[in-house]
Amino acid sequence: MTASMQGELRPAINRFKLGSFEVATILDGKSVRDGLHPAFGGNASADEVHALARANNIDIQRFEHHYIPTLVNTGKRLVLFDTGNGGLVREYEQMRGRLPPGELVEHLAKAGYKPEDIDVVVTTHGHPDHIGGLTEAGKVVFPKARYVFGAAEFDFWKRGEGVSEARKFNRELFVKICVPLAERATFIKPGDEVVSGITAVDAAGHSPGLMAFHIESEGKRLMITADTCTHYVMAVQRPEWHFAMDDDKDKAVASRKRILDMVSADKLFVASFHMPFPGIGWIEKSQGGYRWVPHSYQLTL
Repeated sequence: MTASMQGELRPAINRFKLGSFEVATILDGKSVRDGLHPAFGGNASADEVHALARANNIDIQRFEHHYIPTLVNTGKRLVLFDTGNGGLVREYEQMRGRLPPGELVEHLAKAGYKPEDIDVVVTTHGHPDHIGGLTEAGKVVFPKARYVFGAAEFDFWKRGEGVSEARKFNRELFVKICVPLAERATFIKPGDEVVSGITAVDAAGHSPGLMAFHIESEGKRLMITADTCTHYVMAVQRPEWHFAMDDDKDKAVASRKRILDMVSADKLFVASFHMPFPGIGWIEKSQGGYRWVPHSYQLTL
């Protein structure tokens, strides 16, 4: 008898030790998007983008976009970075066809955690795929958590001044989802600690107040870079190329280069929201630029 095809099956949880901390990256979902150019390399030609794709053995027209929140257990606090898409596609017509439904809570359960176990929820920035899982049908998903926002990011979306036409609905979402959490929130700036061992780093550009986070325990270090780089080839090998969803493209380029310089020079492991799952690797200098090197077993020995 011929075995039936079972369909795609991928891991969704990756957990490892970092000093005395335990870190997990969790796949909230993925989407396949058409048009590698001009989504990437808007300031380059299609031929240049397609040539880079071919050189890296990836499709020249389509790309996978992963959504990967990170969970850090310090032994004292369980800290979640970003909440993925949540129920946005179920609740808002504008989100349908743009984002996959979020699976974070389901995968947290498989990892042994309930939503009420989360002590701190950190929002790296206010774009829909990072705030969508904060609430479900108007109710908070993580009922016992303290919420952490970048002060500049929160202020930008709350005031609503200078929001581009393309981000108007994003602003509506932020006001509806995030602003009511202000009474339970802490507002931080680059250089501030979330908890001991977790420090905010300026990465603004993709959004007005995007923050990365430096994690350190017992001399082991990792950088959560959020959306500083949004593709493991296009954004890393060509950091000067514009990404269509960067709000301030020139500032995003400057932040990308600065963060890539930092993590490559210091040999920091990186957890990145949109890299291929599990989203863990490091940045290596290569031919005058950079390349993404996926984690194999360096963090699990």
